[in-house]
Amino acid sequence: MLALSINARRYELDADPATPLLWVLRDVLHLTGTKFGCGAGQCWSCAVLVDGKARPSCTLTIGGTVGRDIVTIEGIAEDHPVKRAWVEEQVPQCGYCQPGQIIRAVGLLRENPAPGREAVRKGMQMNLCRCGTYPRIEAAVLRAAKEAQP
Repeated sequence: MLALSINARRYELDADPATPLLWVLRDVLHLTGTKFGCGAGQCWSCAVLVDGKARPSCTLTIGGTVGRDIVTIEGIAEDHPVKRAWVEEQVPQCGYCQPGQIIRAVGLLRENPAPGREAVRKGMQMNLCRCGTYPRIEAAVLRAAKEAQP
């Protein structure tokens, strides 16, 4: 049995430790907000927070996440500054990359609460968006950072 902490909830799984976290989230736990994109850690549509840092869940094994704190898009509160900024800046187009983008933005702002434009561009560069809403994503991250400041 493997014990995982996901969204502040403990799950015990009887599964192969080499199973990618993405498939456990989607197929076993039915946390389907985390999306499958490329399966190779190249697009980051499947990003989750692991101990506060954004990581692609398709390249993480469940054995490697035992004892770590995992947060999926379902674990980010609806009133979180990043989610509010996403709506205010009208970021979504097709929406497929949005969970990964939001997770990455939350992780970025935890690491750097007051990033400039270049830091946002660099911090978000791993996440691919087919619709090309990068200027809106950048604006949303900067807005969330500003709103989160005391």
